[in-house]
Amino acid sequence: MRRFALAALLIASPVAAETLSEEVGRAGIGPTEARLAALPSPTNEELFALAGLRFLGGVESALQLRWQTGVQADWSELPILRLPIPENPNARPFAPADFSTLITGLDADMDASRAALEQLGDKPFALEIRMSDLWFDINANGTRDEGENLGTVTGLTLGGGRMVTVDVQDPAITFDTADAAWLAAYTHFLSAFSKLAQAYDPEPAIQRVLDSSKAIYALWGDTPPNNAMDMMFGRQVDRAAMVLFALSKTPDKALAQESYDHLLAMITENRRFWSMVALETDNTGEWIPNEAQVSGLGIYMPPGTAERWQAVLADAEKLLTGEALIPHWRFGAEAGINVKKMFENPPAVDLITWVQGEGLLPYAEKGPQMSAAAWRDFESLVQGDSMLFAVFLN
Repeated sequence: MRRFALAALLIASPVAAETLSEEVGRAGIGPTEARLAALPSPTNEELFALAGLRFLGGVESALQLRWQTGVQADWSELPILRLPIPENPNARPFAPADFSTLITGLDADMDASRAALEQLGDKPFALEIRMSDLWFDINANGTRDEGENLGTVTGLTLGGGRMVTVDVQDPAITFDTADAAWLAAYTHFLSAFSKLAQAYDPEPAIQRVLDSSKAIYALWGDTPPNNAMDMMFGRQVDRAAMVLFALSKTPDKALAQESYDHLLAMITENRRFWSMVALETDNTGEWIPNEAQVSGLGIYMPPGTAERWQAVLADAEKLLTGEALIPHWRFGAEAGINVKKMFENPPAVDLITWVQGEGLLPYAEKGPQMSAAAWRDFESLVQGDSMLFAVFLN
């Protein structure tokens, strides 16, 4: 037992003259995070690394749960669930509680990441991280296997194509104070998703679909179906049913309010990030550069990106605060849906009454409708890569 404990300690401890980036590459996210969390007086760089590793650790835990249960990347509508992972030939059956475990665990890790960022504050730091050192231990075996690199899982180059104009071999990013605000914004985004998912308590809906699907497949007997409809669309239909069944119940008001608060905080932190980036004069391994800098990832940022994206954020904020309304085809040109009211008194989703208009009348009012001009300008600037840039810029 003593030998095992000593071996575990040696694995978790940094090797002499090893950079923090190299430690992550060798030991992984979890062991490095654990070592940093135990430090009595971490440096500014170590605090940012702790926040970043807790963020990545939340993603890693979600990927590990997906691997254990065989959930592949076909939930393209939801964060984390859309990321590609290796197939587990011995996966156990997915249970409704697994989804709750995933989203509550992700939320807790985002809280922990923000705790480290709050301790860091706006203190200056510079931490170089090589992207090739980052990996997710998806199968939880403690070793780096095929398909576990950050770039493979997340598509670090965001799909390549027009966005990546310079082929940077083994990119290294020097994260600094502005990037801490970017990270904080992303933690709020994932927390907003998690809180909203928790508000609708999806477990009963998932169990309902799993039970009905089991009964449906029992009807097949030993005769294969005479068409490929279920093979092509069965999983997608079941997913849609899970989502719609969950949304059809009245959500938890307090959790919906927390989701709303996280969305506003995301915009605040993103705006803070851009204000700090604009003041930077260095040009070393930039994560998201200003117009006088170069991306350390080789991504081309068109002139005006910061201004156009902040205009999109301003529109999103107006929507959340009720200053601008969502148009509805039945409500005319002088009225719309107040999103703030929807978060204050969150409704069950009834597609029929929402499309017809009756179900949204409690949230409808006279006022200026949201314009899509800022988003169209942003789309025009990035030439077809708007969604990829939106994911990157947060």
